[in-house]
Parts: sequence; structure tokens; C-alpha cells
Amino acid sequence: MPRPSIPSPCISVCVLDAGRDMCVGCYRSRAEIGEWSRADDDRRWEISLAAEARRIELTEAQETAR
Repeated sequence: MPRPSIPSPCISVCVLDAGRDMCVGCYRSRAEIGEWSRADDDRRWEISLAAEARRIELTEAQETAR
């Protein structure tokens, strides 16, 4: 049974944080964004998990800094 396609994590807030080489909207790296259209679902899943981990890490760091 085929798995459903992995949707893009893009939220249309496309701004790269040059210091982190990451989009501040979806938390993907520049390379991951470029790779997305060619990636299979397994790789898209990996990219999505890595982006979510970055989002959690940065959110926690920002909350700690307050």
C-alpha cells in the first residue's frame, strides 16, 4: 500500500536567516528547500523531521532567553 505524499512544510513566510542558513518560516535549510521538489517521500520525511527539530530547538532557546 503506497504511503501518501509528504506535504511541503512551507508556510509562505520565505525569509532566509543567513546566519543559520535556514528559512524562518519552515525551518528548512537552503539545501533542503532546493532538494524538496526532487526528493522522494522518505527523504521528504527526513527533511520535515529535521525542520521540526530545528523549530523546537529554536523556540525553546528563545523561551529560555526571556
